Amino acid sequence: MEPHDYIVSDIQGDYAFLQQLDDSSAEPFQVALALLPAGTDTGTRLTGMMGMFEISE
Repeated sequence: MEPHDYIVSDIQGDYAFLQQLDDSSAEPFQVALALLPAGTDTGTRLTGMMGMFEISE
């Protein structure tokens, strides 16, 4: 598996919604904020795979 790039499109309560950037047809999916790096906010770009994410520039 290869890592993918995501952007946090929305935050609702304790959950963030991630949109995959390299697949425009992919639906946003929900991830608990507790599983994302500290400082994650709406508009944050992330790289990750298999539930492990890091903030990307």
